[in-house]
Amino acid sequence: MSEFIAPPCHGVIEVLYQDEHILLINKPSGLLSLSGKHPLNKDSVHYRLVQDFPSATLLHRLDFGTSGIMLVALNKQVNGLLTQQFQQRTVSKSYTAVLHGMLATDEGEIDLPIAKDDGNFPLMKICHQTGKPAHSHYRVISRTNSEEPQQSSTKVAFSPITGRTHQLRIHSLFLGHPILGCDLYRNAVSQQMSARLLLHATTLTFTHPVTFETMKGICPSPF
Repeated sequence: MSEFIAPPCHGVIEVLYQDEHILLINKPSGLLSLSGKHPLNKDSVHYRLVQDFPSATLLHRLDFGTSGIMLVALNKQVNGLLTQQFQQRTVSKSYTAVLHGMLATDEGEIDLPIAKDDGNFPLMKICHQTGKPAHSHYRVISRTNSEEPQQSSTKVAFSPITGRTHQLRIHSLFLGHPILGCDLYRNAVSQQMSARLLLHATTLTFTHPVTFETMKGICPSPF
């Protein structure tokens, strides 16, 4: 498959918190986390940040269409210490998403293993034989009923327990309620209901690698 060429992103990166060791930023939707191999995909979160913070390194990524909070290390030692927290799963995150249709339950767990869908890059799939454990918790924030049942939607807060590629998007699809605006995991109408992917990283909680205080970054959802 030919490499995806990202359209120009006019959104800006907002710095939510800054000290000499770390940044917390708000990534706009429609911006790659890291530059791609194709020269037309040079623009990215990392490419923009190193213009002002030459030693900045990303500790995690958000998908191209996902907006919201990201944690950035400003030196090699801090990068190593924070990477350990991600590996040990002591970093917790929450997301806001708008799903197609009306969820019947107010809260629930999705525990479905995820594997690469061979031959269909970049798609992932649910696979109980080869998939890695993937666990998400969801809680309904609000429901929007419509006279056209196909236009109804449910806003949820997601708390991923694991961090697999496309986890929230594929778990939502298997709930029967794909995320609005998603181009990969969709039904006949869910992609058309939003011009962007309605998935936003809302909070990120971790231990500051130097001061050891508990840090909770908050980036309210724009939708």
